[in-house]
Amino acid sequence: MEDYAGYAAALRKELPAGPTLRDLIGYATLAPNGHNTQPWRFTIEGNAIDILPDPSRATSAVDPDDHHLFVSLGCVAETLRIAAEATGRPGAIEVAGDGGVRFTFTEGTGWSDPLFAAIPKRQSTRAEFDGRPVPAADLEALARAASMPGVGLALVTERPRINQIRDLILVGNGVQMADPAFMVELKHWLRFNPKQAMETGDGLFSAASGNPVLPDLLAGPAFDHFFTVASENDKYARQIDSSAGLAVFIGEREDKAHWIAVGRACQRFALAATSFGLRTSFVNQPVEVAPLRPQLAVLVGASGKRPDLVMRFGYGPTLPFSPRRPVTAVLV
Repeated sequence: MEDYAGYAAALRKELPAGPTLRDLIGYATLAPNGHNTQPWRFTIEGNAIDILPDPSRATSAVDPDDHHLFVSLGCVAETLRIAAEATGRPGAIEVAGDGGVRFTFTEGTGWSDPLFAAIPKRQSTRAEFDGRPVPAADLEALARAASMPGVGLALVTERPRINQIRDLILVGNGVQMADPAFMVELKHWLRFNPKQAMETGDGLFSAASGNPVLPDLLAGPAFDHFFTVASENDKYARQIDSSAGLAVFIGEREDKAHWIAVGRACQRFALAATSFGLRTSFVNQPVEVAPLRPQLAVLVGASGKRPDLVMRFGYGPTLPFSPRRPVTAVLV
């Protein structure tokens, strides 16, 4: 783990003055993404950076319509835009009909942005929080930061509604864990020890999820024995009960452009939360299990629409950071 700590710190080191486009792309890839598959590719053309989906890193069992894939593109695109603007390359994001994203920039003057400062500190913290409420002024600031055309945000801080959404999350977790394809796919992306995580540069590293690290020979049998519906539901229940609230993101329409917009809004929310000393993590089971979506939509006042993401937030610990692939692996 000492070697891994150094590896993770190098990924998140401060950008140099006047960063290159490769530097900016590396920073952008610190964005959240489904199963940490990092399903993106980048190309540079003049004063434009294109972000393309990488179908070889799609997760067809948990994400059959590539919804999370395009949300992930939105997260990385917004991170790129924030980092570029803060370091002197302001620009705009355009989305093509096929879901490709282009960031076109000009040369300008950098400026201090708390969202930029939060990029290397943000993480999906899969641990219990301390239950403290978030001040109303901070909740309002989080909502402002996440404001994005075409995206609605429901902030749920009332305990009865949190409990109702928690129950949907637990039902969804049970449905997913009963699906052999889901379990095979999840296990494929798990990284049980630092060596695995550093070699692949992707996936769900056990230590980053608050789980013990295991040698290769023990990892598979231990996972099969201890990873049960009961144990996972107990963990999720404790995590949600200790959270200050839930953020549910809802796109106006079900298409790639709106999924990308949801990703942008979500990342802005997560970065703002990080700047306030908050932790976040995804609990997306009610949006991944399609029959549960209408119930979730009713609970957040969005009947008839498809909820896109569920994120819990609160005050909590810092865990080991997740791995990332080098820029050479994502730059075409």
